[in-house]
Amino acid sequence: MPTSTAPDADTSLPGKIPITLTVNGTEAQLQLSPWVSLLDALRDRLNLTGTKKGCDHGQCGACTVIVDGRRVLSCLTLAVMKDGAKVTTVEGLASGGTLHPVQQAFIDQDAFQCGYCTSGQICSAVALIAEGRAKSADEIRELMSGNICRCGAYPNIVAAIQQAMGRA
Repeated sequence: MPTSTAPDADTSLPGKIPITLTVNGTEAQLQLSPWVSLLDALRDRLNLTGTKKGCDHGQCGACTVIVDGRRVLSCLTLAVMKDGAKVTTVEGLASGGTLHPVQQAFIDQDAFQCGYCTSGQICSAVALIAEGRAKSADEIRELMSGNICRCGAYPNIVAAIQQAMGRA
């Protein structure tokens, strides 16, 4: 008699987990599978598509958001691990009709070309400035090295960050 290859009832997939995130100042309650990345939760569940999926391996920085004041690669972060966190995406940086100083500096310094990496660059720069560790252009370059710009707008990105820091 052949044996069954059907999975046992005990090996079923885990259920969805309820989490609460405060995203751009608004509380969001979500029911997510444990393997859903913060990036996919933001883009697919909350329709915040400013955060980009670049490499999905944490190597390009296009998915950078700010979680509880720190730069985070959202593609490598499980959303359920951030239950209760405050998340800021590029959509949440402007205040009313006024752009965040980093956003304005990116425009002023023409610090983007195709724009794909820009939201991650901007979120990373906002947190970098808040960290207060970058004092020179070399330090800015080093601390922004996790954010790749395939178009090569690096000199303008550094200039934009310096402008936002009040050093331009």
